Amino acid sequence: MFGVRSVTFFLARLILGYIFIMHGWQKLHTNGISNVEKSFDGMGIPAPDLAAQYATWVEFVGGILLILGLLLPLVSILLIADMIGAIAYAHWDHGFWSTDGGYELPLALIAALLAVGFAQSGHAAADHYVFRRRRRAAVVD
Repeated sequence: MFGVRSVTFFLARLILGYIFIMHGWQKLHTNGISNVEKSFDGMGIPAPDLAAQYATWVEFVGGILLILGLLLPLVSILLIADMIGAIAYAHWDHGFWSTDGGYELPLALIAALLAVGFAQSGHAAADHYVFRRRRRAAVVD
């Protein structure tokens, strides 16, 4: 039932989800939303109050959904948009290397999101069970 592929995709989602949960938690509890808003405003991010809310909640809740394997394509798209914003506003001017504050990590996260968001999730993902009926109907048609 749970083959190597399902387990490896689960482990990838677990690691990726943990990274995003921790980043969302940092914005929510460690730094605080108001400080994130000020930081986003200082970087010139449009609508910094909304952007801070979006980044915080899409990272926190999105990380949980990644681990569960639920709504993977949608969650991946939302998190990719978040990472594109991070690259454009926070990391681009620092170059590639993450040690210099560059876009290396957000770019790697985008690659991982593409991999887990758009591949067959396997039996260890909620999407496998939630959308099972839809797959059966498509095969019958």
